[in-house]
Amino acid sequence: MALDNGKAPRNDRRRVRCIRELGAALHALVSQSRALTAAAAATFHTELQPAAFHIALWLNAFGPAKPSAVAQAVGMDRSATSRLIRELVRLGLIATSTDPSDRRSIVLSLTPDGRRRLEGAMQAKGAVFEQRLASWSVDDIELCTALLRRLLR
Repeated sequence: MALDNGKAPRNDRRRVRCIRELGAALHALVSQSRALTAAAAATFHTELQPAAFHIALWLNAFGPAKPSAVAQAVGMDRSATSRLIRELVRLGLIATSTDPSDRRSIVLSLTPDGRRRLEGAMQAKGAVFEQRLASWSVDDIELCTALLRRLLR
């Protein structure tokens, strides 16, 4: 299957049907991804909402940050983020420290327990993903990855 033949697409019934089927498949993929993430969030900590898991994921990926930066990065309003941060701190999953560049501000970071729990949750999520791809060839995985990246451009 060629990734790009350089020809302009035609607007025929088959193309319209294929685009609708792709949209339905992508919707199902996003729904399943959300369900997997919710399950991973519950593995991370049963007392937390899945949105708190996203905060921990972001801190793990990008490192210590101010609460306002985290809120913006994860697409939450500051009050919701603040409430979730308080819960994460209360449970010992993230820590706060004084920002060395601005002593009036705080910086958030994952605690060792937060990192350990996050790694466990992500391993469980990854195992499900690997199981779903177990019968796929490396060529199929590469092709799917290339097509999804092209769609996202």
